[in-house]
Amino acid sequence: MSATQTSDVPTLLVKIFGKDRPGITAGLFDTLAAFSVDVVDIEQVVTRGRIVLCALVTEPAAASEGELRATVHSWAESQKLQAEIISGTGDNRPRGLGRSHVTVLGHPLTSEQTAAIAARITGTGGNIDRIFRLAKYPVTAVEFAVSGCETEPLRTALATEAHEIGVDVAVVAAGLHRRAQRLVVMDVDSTLIQDEVIELFAAHAGCEDKVAEVTAAAMRGELDFEQSLHARVALLEGLDASVVDKVRAEVRLTPGARTLIRTLKRLGFQVGVVSGGFTQVTDDLKERLGLDFAQANTLEIVDGRLTGRVTGEIVDRAGKARLLRRFAHEAGVPLAQTVAIGDGANDLDMLNAAGLGVAFNAKPVVRKAADTAVNVPFLDTVLYLLGVTREEVEAADLGEDELPH
Repeated sequence: MSATQTSDVPTLLVKIFGKDRPGITAGLFDTLAAFSVDVVDIEQVVTRGRIVLCALVTEPAAASEGELRATVHSWAESQKLQAEIISGTGDNRPRGLGRSHVTVLGHPLTSEQTAAIAARITGTGGNIDRIFRLAKYPVTAVEFAVSGCETEPLRTALATEAHEIGVDVAVVAAGLHRRAQRLVVMDVDSTLIQDEVIELFAAHAGCEDKVAEVTAAAMRGELDFEQSLHARVALLEGLDASVVDKVRAEVRLTPGARTLIRTLKRLGFQVGVVSGGFTQVTDDLKERLGLDFAQANTLEIVDGRLTGRVTGEIVDRAGKARLLRRFAHEAGVPLAQTVAIGDGANDLDMLNAAGLGVAFNAKPVVRKAADTAVNVPFLDTVLYLLGVTREEVEAADLGEDELPH
């Protein structure tokens, strides 16, 4: 029976509550089968061992409705469950136009924060159609399916609310594209890894303070990125090339980085990094982590020593966005299907160019400009913004399940 055929026919909403156990769903529908009703809709939720099972079915012949009600209540009582049966007409009302997924990350997620998010959704003209939990650790992540308002104004409204109440919120348009193949491109320093690579090299050269001074000048706007890069690399002149292996060994991945990349790859995503750092480190990360793309600046080495210069095209703010577009072209992925992750101002062009820009533990100016922000120290929380649940991640790690492409 089509949706149009059920729009004006009498229906019954059968609701079952109680302690969950195997066989409840089968038992209810075995009971209903005796009355030859058609199933219009089903929804079932189990929370802390308690089941709520709702079945919307066509109304039986008038003479047998009373018997159906009595039989369902008797069956429920025999199972130590409660039943409620409500008469009505037709199916659920259609969802409104403008559909979005709203992902909320809390550490923890409080009732006050949840109330504020729900109120802001309603205030923007949206209706919450469904809520479910994506993860309970290392953060609590829940997703709201929202209809009735466009994605962009909803994103703007919730970004303001999220900042005020201290949660992370991502809003993306609903649609098949959410599970389509994508490209994820990350910054490296303070995003994929916890370190600033230039500082690791500077420590071996004994010029940490001088490098910090140049970095501070760049932060004050006295130098652009390229000028500051050349000035800092110049301080490494004469350093023995053997230090490259030492720096590689010192690099610390951000918590959740391996899980994020491993899961994305199992989803069929392609993953890349772009960095204002150096290929001597990013090439190693590419090999170790199985990345599809990697691009950074290259330290010039002559006769076993660093010359204090970089070679090739400089990867700066504009260069990162340009590389995102190039990687997307090579991957055969539309730009709208790309995700960019970064923390600094030189990531802004890349974040704005991507279909979804994620500011990861970023500076305030970056958080404000990005589509969404993640302010917990776990990089794999980005998976929840893509609709991947913690259970899917763990099942994939155990080899119990293949994540859908």
